[in-house]
Amino acid sequence: MENDIPPVNRLDEIRDTLKALEGKRLKVKANMGRSRIVERSGTLVHAHPSLFVVEVEERRGRTARQSYQYVDVLTGTVELYDIETGERMFEFAETISE
Repeated sequence: MENDIPPVNRLDEIRDTLKALEGKRLKVKANMGRSRIVERSGTLVHAHPSLFVVEVEERRGRTARQSYQYVDVLTGTVELYDIETGERMFEFAETISE
């Protein structure tokens, strides 16, 4: 059963997976609170020990860097999707309610 894996090991699994995906494009769906959900596409720039950075496309050709914590992926506050297939990359938590 997936819930038998200790949360620390799940964070290591998320970090290792994202480290291997550096330079790849992905879609980020983040719950920003107060029923505000932001969806953006971008490139995974770097996976640091406690967070990862995604460079996202803004309006008018600008780019911005967004950082997220691995624990947000674990809790489902941030969802990551494969840009090509649209499949969710991690299934640890409930999906963000729309």
